Amino acid sequence: MGLVRLRIREFAAKRNWTLKEVSDRSGVPYSTVKTYAVSSGMAIADVIALYKLAKTFDVLIEDLVEIVKE
Repeated sequence: MGLVRLRIREFAAKRNWTLKEVSDRSGVPYSTVKTYAVSSGMAIADVIALYKLAKTFDVLIEDLVEIVKE
């Protein structure tokens, strides 16, 4: 079973945004954005948060999510 890693830092860096700016722009709580951004792999993630983040970065959810091995 794989784990999910989110490419938040990568997309934020391309826009020169801080994680706080990502949070403000997306409406996803900062603590969630930070947790998702620093995690090397998660078993679950909030689909609504993924949708909001993908919309904020103007990418598909599939582009935001990377499957990594356990």
